Amino acid sequence: MESPFKGKTGLRRVWNAFHYSLDGLGAAWRHEDAFRQEALLTLLMVPLALWLGENAVERVLMIGSVLLVLIVELMNSAVEATVDRVSLERHPLAKRAKDVGSAAVMVALINVAVVWGLVLLG
Repeated sequence: MESPFKGKTGLRRVWNAFHYSLDGLGAAWRHEDAFRQEALLTLLMVPLALWLGENAVERVLMIGSVLLVLIVELMNSAVEATVDRVSLERHPLAKRAKDVGSAAVMVALINVAVVWGLVLLG
């Protein structure tokens, strides 16, 4: 059975998807402290990467690693919201889902440190 929310096609679907994405970014900004912190850090680190990177490849690697943190944080927030929607009671599987999402963010942050370290230290 397909979702009743499916059905739009073509440019209308793209337009709707764009607005849903903006809604998601707004919700993450309003409700997720970690996302706000990482977004602000991104605003600092992207210009820094443009300045410190010596060529396009270095700049792309540095900026891409930072943007990956935001992507993973958004996915982690989606998992947490879904788990909380299902039930607020403590359950080992709920804890595992949230912990794994948190671990994904940590790995993305480690990736930033490794990429920036390798680029800057050569």
